[in-house]
Formats: sequence, C-alpha cells, structure tokens
Amino acid sequence: MKEIMSTIHFVSGAVLAGLVTLAGLPAAAQEGPIKPFKDDLFSRQTVLKSADGGAYEVIDYQEMRDINGRDREPERRVKDAYVSPGVRRHQENETLDLSGRRLDVTRVGQAKGAAFTVIFIHGRGGDRRLGVNDYTFGGNFNRLKNLAVAGGGNYYSPSVTSFGEKGVADIAALIHYAREQSGGGPVILACASMGGLICEGISRDGQAVRDLKGMVLLGGPPDPGLPGSALARRTVPIYFAHGSADSVYKAGEQEAVYRKLKGSGYPTRFTLFETGSHGTPIRMVDWRKVLNFLLSAG
Repeated sequence: MKEIMSTIHFVSGAVLAGLVTLAGLPAAAQEGPIKPFKDDLFSRQTVLKSADGGAYEVIDYQEMRDINGRDREPERRVKDAYVSPGVRRHQENETLDLSGRRLDVTRVGQAKGAAFTVIFIHGRGGDRRLGVNDYTFGGNFNRLKNLAVAGGGNYYSPSVTSFGEKGVADIAALIHYAREQSGGGPVILACASMGGLICEGISRDGQAVRDLKGMVLLGGPPDPGLPGSALARRTVPIYFAHGSADSVYKAGEQEAVYRKLKGSGYPTRFTLFETGSHGTPIRMVDWRKVLNFLLSAG
C-alpha cells in the first residue's frame, strides 16, 4: 500500500537491502522538556547513516513494515497500540477572530498559558481534520497531540484556504495569537508538503519570525532563499524531514538547502527516510525528537 496525503498519491518505496544496525535513538537526541510517550513504537528506528555530529541521519524505511505491518487497514487505520484516544477530551474545533481574519482551527491542549505551541500546516486538499486524525499516518498525529497535552502545551491544526499571501497572513496572525495566549511561550510551525509554501512566506515575515521558536519542513518544496531569509537571520532552528524517493519535491534539492545552512553553523537537522515517498515524513518523523531539538536549540 502507498501512503496518501491530501490529493496526492505517493510512490511506494522499495525494500532496502544490505546490512543495517538497529538501535534506539541516542539519549542525547531525546534530551529536552518533552517526556517519552510510546517511544518503543515511534522512536526506535534503524539509523543507516549519521553525519554532522548526528544532525544528519538516514533512517531505514520499509513500506511492508512501516505501513502494512503498522496499520490494521493500510493507510486508513493504525493498530490500536499506537493510539491513546483519551487526548480527545482536550480537543476543540474553533473559529478564531484574528484581528478581523477568521480562521477555522482544531485546538488540542491549553488555550492559555501553554508551555509551548505547535502549529501544523497541511498540504493541498487538506483541512484542519488532517492534522488531528488519530488513526491515519500511523498514529503519528495522535502521538503529537499526546506529547503536547502531557507537556502542558497546545497544538493547532488550522484549515489553510490559500497557499499564497492570504494564507501566509492568516498563519502569521495565528502565530502571534498563539504566542500571546501562552504569555510569550515558544511557538513551533510545522509545514507538510505544499504547506511548505506557508513556511516559506512566514520565513520572510519579520514580525512572524520574531514570534517563532522553530520550524519543521516535512516533505516540503525546497526554498533556496531560506538561508538569506528573515528567519535565518534570527537563527530560528529548522528541522527537515524528507523521503529519498519523493517524486513531488526532490530530496537532493532540500538537502542542498540544509547543507548551506549547516555549513554556516546554523542550528538545523535533516532526517532522510531511505526509500520513503512524499508522505513518509508525516508518518515516520519522531515528534518527540523534533520538539526536544527545537525547544532546546539556541
């Protein structure tokens, strides 16, 4: 089976051959304020290659194991062990009025005084439901919601109606609102697939980047101008995750952006899922590792 996100059908990955070393993530990679949650299921991954002091990793991904073996119904419903549905008690659908901008969101966690906030931006054809679906993408959104709630944080999944200027302005307003609601707490923006255009626009918005603690790019479009952006000038930490077989946005082009940043000593990490396709990072990214890096860097 092939992972599906938004309206795009992704290319399946081939099974990797060769010798690999299976190990849990190094303890240092997980250090930070976010405590373990189902780490045995989500954080133990096979590292095929590590470079840049661990900042760059190639992770073994196998469709038969990581989709067909993980899901009860491939791509539709993960096995129950991967999900803790009690987090829905903290979940609300809201329409926010952001200085005249109305934005539909699903919020999970503390509305005020959150220790941190994560905002997830879906790709083409998605809406706020994608980022809070407990059972698709291998239960990874359920884990993210549980990590946020357990850590005293807040999680927003908005419906993005435009990937142009309007959408960027809407999300900039949400970022500012989230930071105000938390009393100045850290805000992390995560963009998947075509949603990366929102991250690209935000990275050029001087006010928005002042409100950001970190950015996550999951299978997004490469942005050669990112190293010269307002975001980079403020050295906001960036985490990249990409599938090596992504046929929508080429992994090599995204890695080149990472290399330019890393070469200047920038706080950044890159996870490449070997044989992974366009939707693989959303299913496979280790949210605890990502959040601990972004919240602790800088």
